[in-house]
Amino acid sequence: MDTTSFFVYCLVATFTPGPTNILILSTVKNAGTKKAMIFSYGSTIGFGLLLVCSAALNSVLLTVMPKFITVLQVIGSAYMVYLAYRMVRSRHSESDVNQNASFRFGVLLQFLNPKTVLFALTVIPAFILPTYSGFTGVSVGIAAITLIGFAAFFTWVLFGTVFKTFLQKHHTGANLVMALFLTYAAVMIWV
Repeated sequence: MDTTSFFVYCLVATFTPGPTNILILSTVKNAGTKKAMIFSYGSTIGFGLLLVCSAALNSVLLTVMPKFITVLQVIGSAYMVYLAYRMVRSRHSESDVNQNASFRFGVLLQFLNPKTVLFALTVIPAFILPTYSGFTGVSVGIAAITLIGFAAFFTWVLFGTVFKTFLQKHHTGANLVMALFLTYAAVMIWV
């Protein structure tokens, strides 16, 4: 396994803006760091479970992946546009989107997030399975990817905490920018 390529792929996929990271930032801004961390813990668990499913079902997923990806793209992009709409429509300090940012929602979002699902479906067969076929090697690979994901989520919580006052002061603009990122992500999964 090319370790450098593996880490670069994982870092780019997990640290760049996507539905989970944008919702973490929005949750910090509107509901606080504690609620964002709870959401991040759920997101981490969901991310790890998604990686386990990808590893366990890899051969099955590869045969049904084209159909699965299309369905996921439709559901995921519609959901991201809906979240973007809710952010733009939010006029008060705690939006409806962030009221749902719970541990359970963090877990569930990973299975609805096309960016995360596509990453999980590609990272395991591209980097882990060609090198490690045993349970221990695959488990260590999944644990490493999950830790990278948690580091990304935690970084977004820190970013939101540091810039919380600024984001609250410019609530409408911040929500518009986050909504635009979500809409961009919804469009990019089709490209």
